[in-house]
Amino acid sequence: MSRRFIVRPEAEAEMAEAFDWYENRVPGLGSEFLLCVDAVFNAILRSPQQFPQIHKIVRRALTRRFPYEVFFVEDQERIVILSVFHAKRDPKRWREKI
Repeated sequence: MSRRFIVRPEAEAEMAEAFDWYENRVPGLGSEFLLCVDAVFNAILRSPQQFPQIHKIVRRALTRRFPYEVFFVEDQERIVILSVFHAKRDPKRWREKI
């Protein structure tokens, strides 16, 4: 049985904002950012338990190459992406998203 994979609208908006920012700097870099995030999503789907719990039931996965953190929760039926968060931002801000 595979779990449902849900990306909250807030996380989608963060990804779109980051895509636009990178794409405006260097054409094609936004697409590379999305590929990097997609690789993290696949790693989370394969083995969510490998990522550390950082706050109650929230886990964090780090992207490669780009300074972003993916915050998510999981249960038996689903994995929910809460935030795709720039690592240089105030770390307390992602908690507002739970």
